[in-house]
Amino acid sequence: MRFVFLPHPVAYLPLEECKKKVRAADPVTGVPILEEIAYVLTRPLSEEERREVTVERPVSRKLGPATAEELVEMFHEKGWTDGLPIVLPTEERVSEMLKGTTHSAHEIVGKMSPAPTHEAWSYTVEKVAVNAVMAGAKPEYFPVILAIASAGISALFSSTNSFASMVVINGPIRSQIGMNSGMGAFGPFNRANATIGRCWTLVSKNLGNGGVLGYTYMGSQGNSLNFNNLCVAENEEALPEGWLPFHVQKGFKRQESVVSLFHGWSWSNIGGFEEDKEETIKRFLTRQTGCCGATIALDPLVAKKLKDRGFGSKERLIDWLKEHVMTPKEEYWGIPGLFVEPHPEEKRLGEQGIEPYASWLRLPEGAVVPVPRAKVSVRGYEINVLVTGGGTNPYWQGGSLRYLGSASIDEWR
Repeated sequence: MRFVFLPHPVAYLPLEECKKKVRAADPVTGVPILEEIAYVLTRPLSEEERREVTVERPVSRKLGPATAEELVEMFHEKGWTDGLPIVLPTEERVSEMLKGTTHSAHEIVGKMSPAPTHEAWSYTVEKVAVNAVMAGAKPEYFPVILAIASAGISALFSSTNSFASMVVINGPIRSQIGMNSGMGAFGPFNRANATIGRCWTLVSKNLGNGGVLGYTYMGSQGNSLNFNNLCVAENEEALPEGWLPFHVQKGFKRQESVVSLFHGWSWSNIGGFEEDKEETIKRFLTRQTGCCGATIALDPLVAKKLKDRGFGSKERLIDWLKEHVMTPKEEYWGIPGLFVEPHPEEKRLGEQGIEPYASWLRLPEGAVVPVPRAKVSVRGYEINVLVTGGGTNPYWQGGSLRYLGSASIDEWR
């Protein structure tokens, strides 16, 4: 694949400054960027480019000889850790982890890349087991970790945005491995929650080509959630009558065990004691960054309040939110000089004094255009609802995390 490189930053710069950047030289080749774009798009493929190749990366299966302390330092120096202490993946420990699945150690689990422009690496069951040991996981957690790895979704998506990621577990395996879906579910109180989430990051770094700062990871500030991500089980036992578990909403059977993966810009612990919870959630989602969707995690007390207020299912709540979550002015019209105008025809009508567009143009900064976000989002606006927590306070959390997909855990037992 041919690439042209444009120097960062480009986000939120005035249009004229962006134009100067694309008229400048590629910092790698020295060729003017616009000329290079035209050249690489129109030049016929060479014989070398047409040839299919396989890149081999031969590495020793074992490291050593060295002391345990020397090996730990080597792992840190090579960038194979998340900067925190690890459990050394000795052959005995990896063999013990492999007992958590019936699949062969040499079976290919999947492949992963940090972004579409990077090469996807494939990996075996044994390689995933190495990272599970490093994360401190137990063998009974291993099918969950393999399911996450099989999805091929990196927890370290390479973007200049510093994305957060989340994994949600549903089904019988939650109780079988002792996951926490109650009090403190998002906190540091459960080994399964913590190590499964951590292992997703280690797999993404070591097996998914996602661990090199400035090359395969471009987040400007990074995100502390990426240490073990948001990893939680849904509290299916506390769902109000009529509210389905998340995996059942996605087409799985209730008795199946499933992982679901999400990522997005942000995640916030909202709180709030208002009786009109749906109005509070609506206001939050209206102001939430991100055009493609959102996820909210409700304490069981909040879910019960919403059920009592007439929301007999998650779907009914989602439909109400899609109808009532409006569009910030800056998102509807675009920020002058920064982004392409998303509604040029409506803007032309507004400038001619035609309502309601004329009034919408005069709205102050920070105002909301009375058009549902779900109707104007180019890539769709999906809202996901989870229930987790201990029922000690009617709080909820949420953010711009978009649902990416689910994978069966049972297939990896």
